[in-house]
Amino acid sequence: MTLLKKGNAQTCEKLLAEFTTKAQPTNPEKMIFSGVGENDVYNISAPFEDEGELVIAGRVESRDSEHSNVNFFVERNGEWVPRSGAPVFELQDPFFTRIAGELVLGGVQIFPHPTNEGQHGWRTVFYKGQSIANLQEFAKGPDGMKDLRLVELKDGSIGVLTRPQGEKGGRGKIGWTRISTLAELSVDVVSEAPLLEGQFIDEEWGGANEPHLLANGFVGVLGHVASFDGEGNRHYYPMVFALDPETGAFSDMELIATRSCFLPGPSKRPDLVDVVFSGGLVRKQDGTAVLYAGISDAEAQKITILDPFLKYEQ
Repeated sequence: MTLLKKGNAQTCEKLLAEFTTKAQPTNPEKMIFSGVGENDVYNISAPFEDEGELVIAGRVESRDSEHSNVNFFVERNGEWVPRSGAPVFELQDPFFTRIAGELVLGGVQIFPHPTNEGQHGWRTVFYKGQSIANLQEFAKGPDGMKDLRLVELKDGSIGVLTRPQGEKGGRGKIGWTRISTLAELSVDVVSEAPLLEGQFIDEEWGGANEPHLLANGFVGVLGHVASFDGEGNRHYYPMVFALDPETGAFSDMELIATRSCFLPGPSKRPDLVDVVFSGGLVRKQDGTAVLYAGISDAEAQKITILDPFLKYEQ
C-alpha cells in the first residue's frame, strides 16, 4: 500500500521552489466561449458527459460584476456555446460529481449579507438528478463556506471536503468527514468536520476543487493554495494531494501549474493577475492529464500535465 508522506505545512514560496524543479506543463490553450455577449466565462468545470454529449459548466459574468450565472456549454466547431434548452443557475464556480448513479452539481450562491450592509454572503448549494435537465436542489452548506466538495468512495459512502473560515479555519483550511448517503449532508455535519491539521500555514489558505477516487481507494484532491503579497495582490496556485479515507492520513501538497504556464490574457482586477483556479482534471490513459482552469478571474484555459495522481496508485 502506498504510504502518504506528510511533513510540516508548506508555504507557497516553498511549493513554488519545488515546482520549478519538476517537469513543466505543456500545450496551454485558451478555451473559446461564445453566445454570452460581452461576458467572461471562467472558473469552468472539466468536461463531463450528459445525455451522450460532453458538457462544460462555466461561470458567466460581466467584467465589472460579481453577479454571475452558471451556464452549460457544448462544443461546436471549436467553440463552446450555451447548450440549447439547458437550465441556467444563479451561481458562481460550478463543479460536478456522480454519486449513486446521479449527477451532482454544485456552485456558490451569493446573497445580501445579513449584518454588513452592502456586502454579500455566500454558501455552497447542491443539486442532483439523472441529467442536467432535471437537476433539483437538495442541500446547502453553511453560510460563509465555499469549496465544499463530495466524492463517492469505494464502499459507496461519501467523502465530504469542507473549507471553514474564521474562528475554525482562519483564512480557509480544508476539513474532511464521511457520510453514508446524500440525505445525511447537513450544515451541522459540514460544520463539525475535523480539519486536515498542518496542511496550510495560518497566513495562507486553500480549498478543494475536485476530488478523484483513485484506483486504490485513496482520494486524490485537486485544489488550490493561495496567499497575499505585500501589496495585497492575490496569488492562487493549482495543487494536489492524496487522502486515505480509511485512516484520515493525507500527503503533502504539490503545485501542478502556475499562471506563467498559461497563455497571457486579461485580468478582472489588477490584484487578480496571478490567479489560477483549478476547475477540473481529466486523467488520460497515457500518463498525462488535462487541467481545466479559470485564469485571472477573466477567462478559461486548459493545459497538459503529468498525471499527478498516478504515484498515489502505485
